[in-house]
Amino acid sequence: LQRDAKGQYLFDLLCHHLNLLEKDYFGIRFVDPDKQRHWLEFTKSVVKQMRAQPPFTMCFRVKFYPTDPAALKEEITRYLVFLQIKRDLYHGRLLCKTSDAALLAAYILQAEIGDYDPGKHPEGYSSKFQFFPKHSEKLERKIAEIHKSELSGQTPATSELNFLRKAQTLETYGVDPHPCKDVSGNAAFLAFTPFGFVVLQGNKRVHFIKWNEVTKMKFEGKTFYLYVSQKEEKKIVLTYFAPTPEACKHLWKCGIENQAFYKLEKSSQVRTVSSSNLFFKGSRFRYSGRVAKEVMESSAKIKREPPEIHRAGLVPSRSCPSITHGPRLSSVPRTRRRAVHISIMEGLESLRDSAHSTPVRSASHGDAFAAPGRSSRAESSERVAVIADENYSPADSVLPTPVAEHSLELMLLSRQVNGAPCSIEEEKESEAGTPAAAEAEEAGGELRALCPGAGGLGAAQAEQVNKFVLSVLRLLLVTVGLLFVLLLLLIVLTESDLDTAFFRDIRQTPEFEQFHYQYFCPLRRWFACKVRAVVSLLIDT
Repeated sequence: LQRDAKGQYLFDLLCHHLNLLEKDYFGIRFVDPDKQRHWLEFTKSVVKQMRAQPPFTMCFRVKFYPTDPAALKEEITRYLVFLQIKRDLYHGRLLCKTSDAALLAAYILQAEIGDYDPGKHPEGYSSKFQFFPKHSEKLERKIAEIHKSELSGQTPATSELNFLRKAQTLETYGVDPHPCKDVSGNAAFLAFTPFGFVVLQGNKRVHFIKWNEVTKMKFEGKTFYLYVSQKEEKKIVLTYFAPTPEACKHLWKCGIENQAFYKLEKSSQVRTVSSSNLFFKGSRFRYSGRVAKEVMESSAKIKREPPEIHRAGLVPSRSCPSITHGPRLSSVPRTRRRAVHISIMEGLESLRDSAHSTPVRSASHGDAFAAPGRSSRAESSERVAVIADENYSPADSVLPTPVAEHSLELMLLSRQVNGAPCSIEEEKESEAGTPAAAEAEEAGGELRALCPGAGGLGAAQAEQVNKFVLSVLRLLLVTVGLLFVLLLLLIVLTESDLDTAFFRDIRQTPEFEQFHYQYFCPLRRWFACKVRAVVSLLIDT
């Protein structure tokens, strides 16, 4: 890779290697030395975007999930999207009810191993796969039952297509979660989907805002603002706090790109967006690709022989083992796993009784955060949707995809680069069955239940006050500077030979004559003397 090679060059090279034409849905992601994720920008040099030393570790993944994945033109594109959603399912990004989970896993089984064969598939064969972060024996039996009785005769392509159709109907389809906290200090995950902006808390979707209702997105430091205009001229501002300013900027850029891709009709409508106010230093960003409608129109024009797909060898997933890639390692004994699953379900029953709605602030009430009243609480409760039987805690989903295959240690290092725990199976493999494995799993579960945040409500309010004070100081400094410049300009014009009625009136006032003879003339003589002295010194030397 040449030092001045753009991101577009690397991306095109990769898509050519994969024989991929519908490439606008995909992107390249990497993690910097500060453990922050980034999408590779195609208009900039690859090397300049990397703050680490080569060799660089990146991952190829879906960036914009198709609105209708079944409508993709080519099978190779559908297969790559299938791999991504299968990985989302494994890492806990794609949540669903138990019945939906069993059907999705059965589709994966059919695509991977084909029809059920009693001679090749003994009792418990579905347990060889790791479809989800946690399994139960009951779920595994349901998966095998569907695979045996309902999917016989489906080809891998058909199973993958049915998988995509089912996944598209789920609430968390297309979710790439960003851990944040709301104004009350509650942990939340923000995400941008093909259909709009979503907020997930617990096992519920507490906010869903369509793209045409989003009027503006901006960030200041670690604070992310989403401006929403809904029916009946109702305007609200959703406020969230990211773990770091870099994470907040990444969230903002992802929002700008997703809104442009899914909302606009043409790429010519894309505009440069600024995150700053008039007196507040901010960032400028512009989405540089095509929009969804243009991509669909371009895909319809593809006319070529379907490329051959090598399912067994195309980008095997180390983190999602299957019968093809190797057996699954049980993290804890079956009785222990069942007890863990039951305890989680008991805890979720209490979550279902409360609506974890994020407080919003009205755009017409300045900077004061207004607690929602009884009517807004009722409205929020109606909009809350339970999305799964499990709590939404995609600990692994915020990690980069390990692409190095030569060392498990390198894979674990790339997992830990984002500061979150590795998956239970990888910990088990690396620790080789140490006695503390069960305790580590419990601690990891507690850690995954929390997402990194920006402190409580008090810290957030203090940060808002500091930002307000800085804005006022900037305003004062700019005002004083403008007044000083205007004063100097007025003095120069009045002392010039410009003869207008306005300046004649000023020159005839006693105050101006006093200023002219007592201050301006002596200052002009002193300045001229100094200039002559400097010029003579330069001539002598």
